[in-house]
Amino acid sequence: MERVLDVYKEAYAPLRPVVCMDESPRQLIKETRLSLERKPGSDAKADYEYERCGVANIFMVNEPLRGKRYVKVTERKTKSDWAHLVKEIADTHYPYVEKIRLVMDNLNTHKPSSLYDTFSPEEAKRIWDRFEFIYTPKHGSWLNMAEIELHVLNRQCLNRRIGDLETMKREVRAWQKNRNGKEAKINWQFTNEKARIKLKKLYQTIIS
Repeated sequence: MERVLDVYKEAYAPLRPVVCMDESPRQLIKETRLSLERKPGSDAKADYEYERCGVANIFMVNEPLRGKRYVKVTERKTKSDWAHLVKEIADTHYPYVEKIRLVMDNLNTHKPSSLYDTFSPEEAKRIWDRFEFIYTPKHGSWLNMAEIELHVLNRQCLNRRIGDLETMKREVRAWQKNRNGKEAKINWQFTNEKARIKLKKLYQTIIS
């Protein structure tokens, strides 16, 4: 935990950006009856019936100090999907930086083996060397600022029924463009000093 919080309090370094990554499933739900549009003086009305159309996966990548985020919607959440996302981060979003410091949780797909199972050994090593991976502790995914961005995405964009993958991708791209245009940043206030007070039960007590 303290390692993550130390990284968060560092000044912005363009050549060594701190980037957070998280992922979350999202159910695809289709309307079975047309909703009634909102009229003056009344709310929109949707029928309670719906049809389940599978589950999509949402990767959230955000750079908190720069107010930028990149969202990728995929059909699955496999180690290959994660490996291709990491390659995209390195080659598309941050091709010219010295080192990408990536904060993420300890999910079993977030490992070097995912790269080596997906790409050639030379390519996997090249991608891996672009990163410094910083893992949140077990049961500490709330320390990942990408989780905050996912909550914002769900509240502002995905809080309604979306029945197919292409529509979800289109809506997410529009949200991303709008939020990046605002350069919306996260005002992170939790520090090691506050952690030692609030989570004092987790620290060893030393009696002299």
